Amino acid sequence: MIKGELVRLRAPMAEDLDSYLRWRNDPEVAHWATGGDPHFGPITRETMERFHDARLRQDPRGEATFTVEDLADGRVIGTADYRDLDPFAGRATVGVVIGEHDRWGGGYGSEALRLLLGHLFGACRLRRVELETWSGNERAVRAFRKAGFVEEGRRRASVRVGEEWYDGVLFGLLREEWTARQTAGPSAPAGDTVR
Repeated sequence: MIKGELVRLRAPMAEDLDSYLRWRNDPEVAHWATGGDPHFGPITRETMERFHDARLRQDPRGEATFTVEDLADGRVIGTADYRDLDPFAGRATVGVVIGEHDRWGGGYGSEALRLLLGHLFGACRLRRVELETWSGNERAVRAFRKAGFVEEGRRRASVRVGEEWYDGVLFGLLREEWTARQTAGPSAPAGDTVR
């Protein structure tokens, strides 16, 4: 368990299934998490049970999903995960989804991301963490920059949302950037240059 001030990250449990299923079938969650990618949802309970069962057996040497719990009331509010962990290259890809609408914009996702980064740069000793979002998800872009991620590139018009096309935005964060931000505190300027 990894504990912050607002949330804790813990291993997923069988009883989390109903929340996960509800979020996967929520069009608004799917919209912001994936730009409305039809592969995200809707999903049947049977399919989600198979997916969730596999999640419960993940090997943390390559990937892991954490359940995000609100510390105030113990409510399950989202997920934080890493995948494609490459110990030789020292990198992984991360993602955070806050599925509960009433927790959006309250700093829960930002803290979950900070806790996940602390785990990956600390316990896992990674050199680099990366993620991708779509340019229309401005809240996520702001949160990633606030966490210290640097925009490293774009895949132009690669994400279709309805009838509109958006850029896929690629972000990266290096261990030394993370360490400098932890030393300087949360007011340190976020990386916003393209390299």
